[in-house]
Amino acid sequence: MGDSTASSSSVSIPPVFEHILHVPENPMHVMNLAYDKDTSPVKLNLGMGVYRTEDGKPLVLNVLRQAEQLLINDLSRPKEYLPVTGLTEFNELSAKLIFGEDSLAIKEKRVTTVQCLSGGGSLLVGAEFLSRHYHQVHTLAYLPMFAYASNQLDLTFYVALQKIIYVPQPTFGLHPILFSAVGLSVKTYRYYDPTKRELNFQGLLEDLDSAPSGAIVLLHACAHNPTGADPTSEQWEQIRELIRSKRLLPFFDSAYQASTGKLTTPLDVDAESVRMFAADGGESVVAQSYSKNMGLYGERIGALSFVCRTADVASRVGSQLKLVIRPMYSNPPIHGASIVAAILSDRALYNEWTIELKATADRIISMRKQLFDALQARGTPGDWSHILAQVGMFTYSGLDSEQVTFMTKEYHIYIPSDGRINMAGLSTKAVPHLADAIHAAVTKFSF
Repeated sequence: MGDSTASSSSVSIPPVFEHILHVPENPMHVMNLAYDKDTSPVKLNLGMGVYRTEDGKPLVLNVLRQAEQLLINDLSRPKEYLPVTGLTEFNELSAKLIFGEDSLAIKEKRVTTVQCLSGGGSLLVGAEFLSRHYHQVHTLAYLPMFAYASNQLDLTFYVALQKIIYVPQPTFGLHPILFSAVGLSVKTYRYYDPTKRELNFQGLLEDLDSAPSGAIVLLHACAHNPTGADPTSEQWEQIRELIRSKRLLPFFDSAYQASTGKLTTPLDVDAESVRMFAADGGESVVAQSYSKNMGLYGERIGALSFVCRTADVASRVGSQLKLVIRPMYSNPPIHGASIVAAILSDRALYNEWTIELKATADRIISMRKQLFDALQARGTPGDWSHILAQVGMFTYSGLDSEQVTFMTKEYHIYIPSDGRINMAGLSTKAVPHLADAIHAAVTKFSF
């Protein structure tokens, strides 16, 4: 009797979730599901941004296993909560990794770093902080961008403009979604020339020069996703000068440090852009990820750093970051951060890590050369030199959605519709199959 009465009563209550719309699945997820269901023995997934071995297996660095074993053998290690800002040693080592051992900003305590949930989580915490606190500076009255945190300045020096962030076109698909979710107004600046298949440097400069003073600018620190087209050192310097002269705020996404394979010191070279901005005494924000360079995808380990003008402001920004993180996820996980700290703090482990990183980057470079040579040997129409010129994990092939669909249907090759290819997922054995597919697609559907 009581149950039927309750049921009848609940039916009479107006529904509160009937307006909810079903959101289509993420295209990458749909692609991966299709790949999993494909029974072809030659199927190839080059979409998801993860490293693979020559055998197509997930890559787990040997040094990571060693560090993890050391942690397991240490029976004194607790499993208690970390502070809201994360593992202190991890934060300090992460800052040194991206800004450099001899960073003046670190020595002067102008950097505040917090542990976050990988690269995406670091971007989110940084974006939420800026959405809540960042004041765009009036062009007639310049003050340090983070000085507002003192609550002692006359805020009439600031104008209540809409908080704008400029992201490159194209960029990682999560960027506009994430920044829009926290209330930032997302605009784009030209970055890539699809005709020449290279960085559109002039367009980049023109668009940033037209941005309003105080706007935030999202910059890929290295190995731009999805294009693999990076500025040169000289071009980075021009970008820095323009951003500083326009009083824009640089927000770096560093997801691929040590992936480009440049020179013999990739960790330092791939942080060059970040260090340029930190060295000039100005402010910047940097999100780091350890998913790619340590293979800690599932551990969700990242760091967020704010470079401020004084140690006092850095301290206050750090205190406000706690109030952003606390209601989000309370505090970050300990295991992955401990692995990173163990590797970065032990000279032998660190050296082995750099050797493994270089080998991984060199394999990607080799895959680029092999694919380029295979396309050349087949006489594939078009200029494919961009495969060699681009750096990092991805090649922005130039293939269109029609060609990609054809390759999936006829050759069981799975890549996003924009033609981005994960070179880290390719192998010597699979290169001929991919080259055959590209040649057939380009021949059938001309550019």
